[in-house]
Amino acid sequence: MLTLSVYLGLFLSALGAATLLPLQSEALLVGLLLSHDYSTGLLLLAASVGNVLGSLINWWLGCYIEHFSRRRWFPVKPQQLERAQDFYARYGRWSLLLSWAPVIGDPLTLVAGIMREPLWRFLLLVTLAKVARYGILAVITLNLG
Repeated sequence: MLTLSVYLGLFLSALGAATLLPLQSEALLVGLLLSHDYSTGLLLLAASVGNVLGSLINWWLGCYIEHFSRRRWFPVKPQQLERAQDFYARYGRWSLLLSWAPVIGDPLTLVAGIMREPLWRFLLLVTLAKVARYGILAVITLNLG
């Protein structure tokens, strides 16, 4: 039961980290990898699936967020939203390969929803980016740890 809760905790940490919440999952993954108590493959699966689903939440929010952009309580200024849309229009769907990156990755997935990036293409590019990030982190951790 404890083992299942470890994978679930990593999944939830990765899911939250991929949304606009200020969370991080990499430190938890590294710690679990260094413990050598858990399956590397299952840790990577839990982190990757959680992170992709968190990005999917951002995409979904982006699909509907513009309905609220003119409200006073809306947290993003129209100029900021326009700048993000311009960036996405310039670099397009390939910018989703940066969805793993701190600071810019989560907003990119939100803007992809605003720009109506097709779901299948969004999932493909984001999954490639997120799995590669966690895979590289695991290789570095296991080779140096």
